[in-house]
Parts: sequence; structure tokens; C-alpha cells
Amino acid sequence: MADPAQTGIAAKRGRSSGASSGGQGPKIGLVLGGGGARGLAHILMLEVFDEFGIKPAVIAGSSIGAIFGAAYAAGLSGCEIREATEEALGNRFELIRSLFTARAGRAINSLNPFTSRAAFLAPTALLDILLPQRVPDMFEALDIPLRIVASDFYALESVVLSSGPLRPAVAASMALPVIFEPVLMDGRSLVDGGLTNPLPFDILVGEADVLVAIDVSGTTVPSPKRARPTAIEALFSSSFLFERSIVREKLKSHRPDIYIDAGTGRYQALEFLKMREIFAAAQPAQDALRERLSMLLEADAGAQAVGKS
Repeated sequence: MADPAQTGIAAKRGRSSGASSGGQGPKIGLVLGGGGARGLAHILMLEVFDEFGIKPAVIAGSSIGAIFGAAYAAGLSGCEIREATEEALGNRFELIRSLFTARAGRAINSLNPFTSRAAFLAPTALLDILLPQRVPDMFEALDIPLRIVASDFYALESVVLSSGPLRPAVAASMALPVIFEPVLMDGRSLVDGGLTNPLPFDILVGEADVLVAIDVSGTTVPSPKRARPTAIEALFSSSFLFERSIVREKLKSHRPDIYIDAGTGRYQALEFLKMREIFAAAQPAQDALRERLSMLLEADAGAQAVGKS
């Protein structure tokens, strides 16, 4: 018996060319959420799209999702993005050296490092490491339309960037406060998009027939040895509270057609050196996405066959 949800998705088939490999299926909007190193799981999801020959009609990304979203929108395959990322993160010494030689602003005041500095690192440091060189400088040169989410620090609101210079937009979207300095664009001081919209599927409503959202937000993991978190755990995991809260509240009012929790929530935002572990943790989510997309394509094929009969 056909899944009613999938049948409903198939009924949304659009006429434009940007959906499946044959350009006949529904227009798919791909949403890549924010979550720092946890977002390495996005690479596995992009590989599934490649397996099925599905080209999204539009992509939205927040924070780490903006990086991989930009690379995919530029025409790189999931496999190519994986290879570039593995090469960039595989050399630990070079990675650490690159980050520390790209420190933000003036030298650190050892007595009080927070007085005059906007952050410890310039966001372009991580961007230069993870964003492949083939990614163009302008939004308009991308193969797939891209929507990037950042947060306006002073206006206390989410900002959607979709035209003009691409790299500053991606840098702004991943500028986690304190770690990375804010990016100044058009008079705004922009920081990490995950602070206001960690899974921005709402900005694609009306732009696609089917929304596929990949959630890589964090989750706290209780320790069997302690009833309370350590100070370091509380400091670095407190952001998980509002990330998950924002996503949960959004899901109550509107749910994407295909929602995938990547299963990497227990990792910290900067644990990029745990790339292999994160890939392994995301394997079940990759299988789940593969199954959901297969069902979608089967339901759509069935709807087309009925329409022709």
C-alpha cells in the first residue's frame, strides 16, 4: 500500500526543470542546517542526491550548511565535496596552523582577551579551509539558486542573503560569536545564522514542491558519572538549548516534507577533527534519506503512469 505522505508529495509535481534527473518530477528545495562540525553529515546527504540524480531547484543553508550548500550549488558533487573536505581536515597540523595564523584583529591581551577583540578568529580562516576554490565569488554565478541565513547582531533578527558577493555571505552565516568575528555587510554586523534560524526551511516555502531538511543541531548527552554538566560542557553546549528549541517550535507550525535528523547532535561545534566519527554517526541518517527519496521517486513515477493512462 502506498504511503499517503509520499503520494501527497508526488501530487505536488512541478513543471519547471529543476527537480529530478529528468526534470519531470517535483521541484525539490534542499535545506542544510547549522551545527558546526556536526554539519559534516551534510556531505553524506548530498551523496544520496547524487545517487538518485536529483538536482535541487533551490538550496537554503545556515552556518556550516551555507558552506556545503554553496559548494553544491556551485556544481560540485557530494563526492567532490567529501574529497575536498577530507583533504582539508586530514592534515591536522596544517589545519591548526592555518587557523592560528588567521587570528582576528590585534594581538591578544593576555590579561583580558575580551576587552577589545571582536573574536579570536576571522571566519574566513575556516571558510578558506572548507570552501572549495571552484566555488564562484558571486551568487549569480551558481548553478542552483542559494539562500544563506545570517543573524543581524544589533537588529536581533535573521537575514537572508541571496545575491551579490558569495564568500562574505557564507562567512557571515558561520561567524559563531566569540570564536569568529562578525562580518560587516551593508552596514549590518552579521553573525552565525544558526543563532536565529538553525534549520531555515521556512524561507523556501512557496519556492519548491517538496522540502527536504537536514537537521544537524546539537543535543546534550547526560554523563553516567555526573548528575550535572561540567563548566566546560555547560559553556559549549548551552547553544544546543536554543538551537533545538527553535527547530522544535518551527516544526510545530510547519514541517518539511522530508525531515532528517543527522544523528550527530552529541558532537561539539568545533570538533572537526572527529570527521570520521561524525561520518559514521550520520550513516543511519543517510540510509533514512535514501529510503525517503526512493519512496518519493517511486510515488512520483506512479503518479505519472496514472496520468498517462
